[in-house]
Order: sequence, then structure tokens, then C-alpha cells
Amino acid sequence: MHQLPNLLTLLRLALVLPIAGLLLSDRHGQALVLFAVAGGSDALDGFLARRFGWTSRFGSLFDPLADKLLLVTSFICLTITQVLPLWLTLVVFLRDLVILLGAGLFRVIAGPADFSPSRLGKLTTLLQMLLVVCLLLELSLAPVLASLRWPLSWLVLVVTLCSGTQYVWDWGRKYRYARMRA
Repeated sequence: MHQLPNLLTLLRLALVLPIAGLLLSDRHGQALVLFAVAGGSDALDGFLARRFGWTSRFGSLFDPLADKLLLVTSFICLTITQVLPLWLTLVVFLRDLVILLGAGLFRVIAGPADFSPSRLGKLTTLLQMLLVVCLLLELSLAPVLASLRWPLSWLVLVVTLCSGTQYVWDWGRKYRYARMRA
């Protein structure tokens, strides 16, 4: 049972391509169902890992990677189909690229460190998922949600920029501390 969170992470990774295919073919209702399953698996694997201590090195590496892959792929597909603006997708993509490259570079230069997501980082992921869900609901079931598209998009933009800045700031601080200890 302690591998269940890892299996849920693998499920989320396996859903990325089917979700992308559905988004690109404008089958938003079906994409919504799969995206909800993926989002639910993220919440459940996090709960199980924390509640029962079912953590693993695999989970610590691939859980955030699965989130980033799911969200960036969804944002790219929604931009290709002209649902989301390019500028928002670029900010989301570039933030995640900075996080991935920054974490890798930090490990090479300063050695292992704790790269747990910050609260602001978790809020960013939550808001990005919420935006995708609201867009898919708007496009498939509830056009009334169109009024949320731009306020939520701007909120995602601001929080994404703030969390990206926070990660860079925190890594700079950790790097300076590691150099002082060396």
C-alpha cells in the first residue's frame, strides 16, 4: 500500500497525453473528466504520503514533475486552441523551466538541498489547476463561467510571477548560506 502515492503519480503522468489530445480536438467535457481525475490523484497521493508517511524519493521527484507536465501541457494546448493567451502560457512555462533548471543547477553547484514546494508554490499550482478546470467547465457545461476567465487569468499571472521570484530568492539565500559553510 505504501506505493499507492507513486502509482497515483504514474496515473497522472499517463493522463497527460490523452488530456492533450482531447484539448487539441476541442473535446472539453472529456478533457475535464480526465483532468479532474488527474487533479484528484494529485490531492490523494499528497494526502496518503503525508498521512501515512508513504513518502519516497520517486514521489519527491516525480510528483511535482507530473504536476508541472500536466499543467504546462494543458496551458500549451489551451493556447494552441486560442482559449488562453500566449503571454500567460509563457509565464507559466518559463517559471517552471526556471524552477527545474534552478533546482538542477543548485544541486550541481551547492549539493543536495530541500526543494519542497513553498506555500506560495502550492497556491500557484492550485490556482493554475483551478483556471484549467474553470475554462473546461466554461467550454463544456457552463458558459456563465466566462466572467471568471480574465480575473482568474490575471490572478494566476501574479501568483505565478510571485512564486517564481520567491523560489529564485530562496535559492539565492540557500546558495549564499552553503558557500559560507564551505
